[in-house]
Amino acid sequence: MSDEATSPPRSALRAFLRSEAAGGIVLMAAAALALAVANSPLAEAYRHLLHFETGPALSPKLGPMTLHLWINDGLMAVFFLLVGLEIKREFVDGRLSTWDRRRLPVIAAAVGMAVPAAIFLAVTAGVGGLSRGWAIPAATDIAFAIGVLALLGSRAPTSLKLFLTTVAIADDLGAVAIIAFAYTASLDTVALGAAAAILFVLYAMGKSGVRPLWPYLIGAGLLWYAVLLSGVHATVAGVLAAATVPIVATPGAPDSADSPLHRLEHGLSPWVAFLIVPLFGFANAGVSLADVGLERLLAPLPLGIAAGLFVGKQLGILGAVWVTVRTGLASRLRGATWLQVWGVAMLCGIGFTMSLFIGALAFPGDPARVEEAKLGILAGSLLSALGGFLVLRLAPGHLRHQEEEEMQDAEIEGDGDVERLEERKE
Repeated sequence: MSDEATSPPRSALRAFLRSEAAGGIVLMAAAALALAVANSPLAEAYRHLLHFETGPALSPKLGPMTLHLWINDGLMAVFFLLVGLEIKREFVDGRLSTWDRRRLPVIAAAVGMAVPAAIFLAVTAGVGGLSRGWAIPAATDIAFAIGVLALLGSRAPTSLKLFLTTVAIADDLGAVAIIAFAYTASLDTVALGAAAAILFVLYAMGKSGVRPLWPYLIGAGLLWYAVLLSGVHATVAGVLAAATVPIVATPGAPDSADSPLHRLEHGLSPWVAFLIVPLFGFANAGVSLADVGLERLLAPLPLGIAAGLFVGKQLGILGAVWVTVRTGLASRLRGATWLQVWGVAMLCGIGFTMSLFIGALAFPGDPARVEEAKLGILAGSLLSALGGFLVLRLAPGHLRHQEEEEMQDAEIEGDGDVERLEERKE
């Protein structure tokens, strides 16, 4: 077998965009299948399967492990491990490696989380217990959103794909912080101390130059169990473990075969994109639509979530980009019109995976409200997907779109041709 066949893809970012796009389409199919099954004669069997007890009680708080718990608390920890690897790669050696590059997506992500939360709280004000769901519309589903962009082909400039990716990565970082701090009720200090000790050992291994992946994977498994017992949601362990995996920086090049982080990211990516996230979607998107009418959709909880995702995300992100560009804090996206930026801001309202995840954390032990939250998430995400797709499909392209595409492609590939393209433009 040739070296080319065994080495990682030349561009980590291009491989990421491709896998997320394909994974997003698979996720759409899994969500549609879940809705179909939940509204068919198989609905009861679907619910029994998800709550089938498959193992012992790993935590007194969770009780006996079910298939649903293994997916949400176990497999999703692997999803968050990949999220953590992507965050670290982008901040150390990628699109977010300098403050100039971080400024626009980080500001857009922060405002794009705050405005939906504010709209949710305004809609649900006065209804007891609903304020716990403030973070549900704050998250963006990167796989779903990039999957929609993939359907547009070359009509979506690469600059928009990069912007959406970096905003979603910054958004993921905010969502992880919310899960760790806002949805942790009580703490087991002994388990938390054990988690801290394991994390320190992983950190020390990285600093001492340990390069094989298996010690980090064993440590990540132990960290997951300690965090599970501590009271902090177990999936946070994935992001913490990812932060300790060493990365070999490759300035001017997109990837390194000697980098443990890159190897682990490439190894996990297809499993997460094509198995774990679609499985999560299938296990969590199944909601009965039998009694869904206008009255149920306009109830405070689903309305607050849908409005936060569809209205809040586009207002927050588009407004943040406009103010940031107008004040000179960041430059305008190359090769993209303001109408196209609006379309991408609307796509950021697809909250699906993260929103479903946070919805289950916000209302533990209250299946009725979790189901209402799912309605709002599905409605807001669907409106955002359709609206963003239509805006981007119908928006006229930038006059210099082709030249900007060549420059963005050169930048992604890290092939050193950016300066040559600049000179040719001039």
